[in-house]
Amino acid sequence: MRKRIRLGFNIDHVATVRNARGDDYPSPINAAIIAQKNGADSITVHLREDRRHIRDHDLTELKKKIKIPINLEMALTHEMLQIALKLKPKYVCIVPEKRKEVTTEGGLNLNYKKNYLKKVIHLLKNKNIKVSLFIEPDLKTVHLAKELGSDNIELHTGKYCKFFREKNNLNIKKEFLKIKNSAKLGLNLNLGVHAGHGLNYQTSKKISEINEISELNIGHFFISESIFFGIANVLKKFNKILKR
Repeated sequence: MRKRIRLGFNIDHVATVRNARGDDYPSPINAAIIAQKNGADSITVHLREDRRHIRDHDLTELKKKIKIPINLEMALTHEMLQIALKLKPKYVCIVPEKRKEVTTEGGLNLNYKKNYLKKVIHLLKNKNIKVSLFIEPDLKTVHLAKELGSDNIELHTGKYCKFFREKNNLNIKKEFLKIKNSAKLGLNLNLGVHAGHGLNYQTSKKISEINEISELNIGHFFISESIFFGIANVLKKFNKILKR
């Protein structure tokens, strides 16, 4: 029997709604507190260069008020490295970032600034921060993540979810197999294997059937559903679906 899969709650888009009016509500910190009370295992935040949703003071408040681990998503920049080293979250996930993108468009190119990436991973690990790399489900990339010294990988599920919405059965099967094989290799290499991007109730259930995956990170769908049903109820439904 597989271990209980962990569930990370991404609060970015609570901040998106707050920032739309330039006010102090809704509070992403309060969202994190509710999630913590209702079974979330970690809180994920992406501090972007343009601060379009999560802002620096949110990180400070989260560190003060949240007991469950913080998973900081960050681009591979000197500024973000310094913020992470000061904040010392339990987890950092290094992600690609483009200023004009609406959301993260794919996995990190591990060959881009490869030596700097390796140095950043080393610096973060020296502060006892567990490092994850957000990557495409690709065997060569999984091997490279291990070579670079990462603790974990987070497999990009965006393409799988897109094919699922389109009911493109052939590509659903192909992409699922890529994710499954990458997860299996990751675990064999002693990497923690996480997954995320675009997940909803149905796709989360399917991805959770891959035993090698130990954690799912979900954000946009989580917040979208919570508008109608509330954070606590959405978490309860995910807990039931994922048999947590």
